[in-house]
Amino acid sequence: MNVQNVPKSELDAIVVRFAGDSGDGVQLLGSQFAQETALAGNSLATFPDFPAEIRAPTGTTYGVSAFQINFGSRVVKTAGDQPDVLVALNPAALMVNYKGLRKGGLIILDSGAFKDKEIKRAGFTVDPRTDGTLKEFRVLELDISAQALEVAKPFGVSQKEALRTKNLWTLGLVSWMYDRELNSTNEYVARKFGADDPVGQANLAALKAGHAYGETHEISGDVSPVQMPAVQFEPGTYRLVSGAEALSWGLVAGAQLAGLEAVLASYPITPSSPILHILAKLKQFGITTFQAEDEIAACCAALGASYGGKLGITASSGPGIALKTEAIGLGIGTELPLVVVNTQRAGPSTGLPTKTEQSDLFLSVWGRNADAPIPVVASRSPGDCYEVAIEAVRLATKYMTPVMLLSDGYIANAAEPWKIPSIKDTAPFPVAFHTETEGFHPFLRDDKTLARVWAVPGTPGLMHRIGGIERDYNSGNISYDAANHQKMTDTRAAKINNIANDIPEQGVEAGELKGKLAVVGWGSTFGPINRAVHNMRAKGFDVSHIHIRHIWPLPRNLESLLKSFDKVLVAEMNNGQMLTLLKSQYLVDAKGLLKVSGQPLKIDEVESAIRSQLGAP
Repeated sequence: MNVQNVPKSELDAIVVRFAGDSGDGVQLLGSQFAQETALAGNSLATFPDFPAEIRAPTGTTYGVSAFQINFGSRVVKTAGDQPDVLVALNPAALMVNYKGLRKGGLIILDSGAFKDKEIKRAGFTVDPRTDGTLKEFRVLELDISAQALEVAKPFGVSQKEALRTKNLWTLGLVSWMYDRELNSTNEYVARKFGADDPVGQANLAALKAGHAYGETHEISGDVSPVQMPAVQFEPGTYRLVSGAEALSWGLVAGAQLAGLEAVLASYPITPSSPILHILAKLKQFGITTFQAEDEIAACCAALGASYGGKLGITASSGPGIALKTEAIGLGIGTELPLVVVNTQRAGPSTGLPTKTEQSDLFLSVWGRNADAPIPVVASRSPGDCYEVAIEAVRLATKYMTPVMLLSDGYIANAAEPWKIPSIKDTAPFPVAFHTETEGFHPFLRDDKTLARVWAVPGTPGLMHRIGGIERDYNSGNISYDAANHQKMTDTRAAKINNIANDIPEQGVEAGELKGKLAVVGWGSTFGPINRAVHNMRAKGFDVSHIHIRHIWPLPRNLESLLKSFDKVLVAEMNNGQMLTLLKSQYLVDAKGLLKVSGQPLKIDEVESAIRSQLGAP
């Protein structure tokens, strides 16, 4: 919806995209605006869009950093398909982003950055402001760079430091446009620099100047300030949370509910690294963090912690998970609890490390040598990461198995308002270590779960060894017996398959339990699918939304649920991995809406696919 020239009463959501060079502070600009928006009581979803290069040449399209926010007076579930407003701090940011802007949308340009050299470096042959390139949009040119330099003069900072304040000047302007309070950003800058630091003072002055510019320079002929009502959230205490934060806190909560200390052994990799950073600050909750020299070492160290009676956790992304595969197999063979966090990213090998994808489903479910099944669970949004992390800990400790927890780059970096839960509202699942010495061997099993006993080394009378070589079912000793290997393989598989009886039956997120069409998703496709299904149902379409959290084993009623619909459409950000999984398990004639672009699924893409499946124009 176009932000301007629309009565305030009709506005229910706005999408704003900030873009600039990777040194322009775009992520800070976006995150602070998101914080202000959350404090104003609006629903929101964000999409930080990072460049992959550590530091691309200034002014090139390779170095463009962007931050998109969708906020409104209704519940927002995605970061938005198309921006209504694009703030471009240099020509490269305009080049990368203007084609995605909604027709009739507003572009705010820093005209001070539009020098001939920078225009050509961005890939324009002529100035896009004069040749009709932007004729479908309304353009507001402001010399933000000059404004920032002028405001910073009294504080004696360098020209480079002064130019860096233009993100705060822009934040002040956009905050005026949407009637945002500046208190949270004032406090942030004061904490970061201190009250007397000249750079901090220049930034605060720029913030106030940008806000005042909107008020005093009568730009309301181009932009009208918008007041958007707060959303009526369920009562409680809320905060803005990213997926990486919620997942990390969920791991801490899961360990507390299991009555265990936890050890995260990890190796830095984008976009998984924030989990290591966050947990390293939570030592007071019994969390130990260890940065290993490589991915295999990290996974083996986490297994060693589990062997010693702690909760072993390891986290990585894409190629790092592939490197851990051998050690995950060791966890399966030794039957030790292990949570493996896989924050998926785009492409094989190095691929697109800062872009998002859902292409590790096959790797997670089947990607190991031999018959080596493990449970796989997937979070669907930043806030949902908390609950899914607790579930991963529950399954790992109850069934003595590695568990793969799937997030992705979009979920990890995105943020949404999150009602802070009380750990008292989640039932504990305390671990009971084995202490009986009579008849002990390390592969004694629980009759119901088939999980082997967890005997902590050093417990009197329970001395034992475990390892990667096959063990005898009845003694735990090394065994090369053919019949025994068959029995152990079958038992490990049955242990995982039986988890289907310990997870909720699959329901629908929107719509009915039967009908003409079910749109099936998993992971971060939740938002666009859910919004699209709600939109299409409001138009009279018979469509439902099914979203799968437990990827393996699948919910026990999923087959009957899918077969209660005439058609099934699987929407995912890969080339059909969930689609193939469902077809292989249930022989259901499903079709795919498949996207592998490094960008999130869009609402209109799902709506178009629904129309196509239901034969509607």
